[in-house]
Amino acid sequence: MLNQEFNALRDRRKFMQQMAAGAVGLLSMTGWNQVLRGADDRRLLVHSNAPMNAEPLLPDLVKSWVTPVDSFFIRSHGNTPDLKADSFRLSIEGLVEKPLTLSLAELGQFQQHSVTATLTCAGNRRSEHSRIKAIKGVQWREGAIGNAKWSGIRLSDLLKKVGLRDSAKHVWFEGLDTVEDGGKSFAFGGSIPLEKALSDREISPGALLATTMNDKPLTADHGFPLRSVVPGYIGARSVKWLSKIVVSDRPSPNHFVADVYKLVDTGDLLEVAENAPIYRMPLNAAICTPTADATLKAGRTAVTGYALPPGVPGVSIRKVEVSADSGRSWTEAKLTTPASEFCWQMWSAEIAVTSETKELIVRATDSRGDSQPETVRWNAKGYLYNAWHRVPVQI
Repeated sequence: MLNQEFNALRDRRKFMQQMAAGAVGLLSMTGWNQVLRGADDRRLLVHSNAPMNAEPLLPDLVKSWVTPVDSFFIRSHGNTPDLKADSFRLSIEGLVEKPLTLSLAELGQFQQHSVTATLTCAGNRRSEHSRIKAIKGVQWREGAIGNAKWSGIRLSDLLKKVGLRDSAKHVWFEGLDTVEDGGKSFAFGGSIPLEKALSDREISPGALLATTMNDKPLTADHGFPLRSVVPGYIGARSVKWLSKIVVSDRPSPNHFVADVYKLVDTGDLLEVAENAPIYRMPLNAAICTPTADATLKAGRTAVTGYALPPGVPGVSIRKVEVSADSGRSWTEAKLTTPASEFCWQMWSAEIAVTSETKELIVRATDSRGDSQPETVRWNAKGYLYNAWHRVPVQI
């Protein structure tokens, strides 16, 4: 069954790649291809085809609290591997008492769990960093985020099965993709503290080894047949095409842990070596409708968007506020979806705009009372941009 699902998805992916190739030259003003995906005319804004990196149109993003797969951002650092469900194996090794290699069928014998959790790229809204000073990397807008129902086995259950040695402190993840960088080839990898892996809560596992997304097998773009999902952490720690887990006494030496996904000012070797990896996602909010440079009539106008709590256990969104007068006054929005840790909320507001309105602004406050900052410090890799979100409009 999984092989049939995968073959259909692979054929669909080839079709989409052909469409993307045919779309070259039909670039938007920002230089992105717009590629139709799905019978309901959902579209992704494609930053690159190889590797595939794409985000949804913002009005599509807020149509649903649970993001349909066709509107879920795609973040890849290397190729999308062509994998077969029946030959796939996951190995777990390192500081364990009983190393194992398991098939998908054997993983299916563990108790299955589900969690609805938001994944967001650490580079979400990077393009706003680049307005301050140019930054390399995918120029994400506000759409490198999505919320899905993930199902699979808890990482903690697998760790209990193999047994942990006393010196165990970190869990490494390694995928089956191949990343090319600096003349070298290597797999994408992630790493989380052991305490996070074991921090299961009633509403959320510390980490999940997921085989389904929104109750269907993972697509190739989203990690078929197995990926890690780490609620509350940046998407880079949720490794796709997961094939190896290593328990260690230190963080992974993988390039994307040791060198990338760190907050740095210059990016020189010493600074990178000294700084710790990013783990938790930041408090954030964005306006999704109206879109940038929309023309509005003076009077009342509807505004919608998302708000994301920080990746701190037990913390959710308390309120969202919108301004049409440069932050001199604020209108509190209505939160229209459930509040939960590690999970975004949709919001809507009706605000008054005048001939003096140049932009709409949103800010969120979490359940601890912390609010989004008005501005954020620039960093050399463009990570964790979470200043007030501003959308220019015409009246």
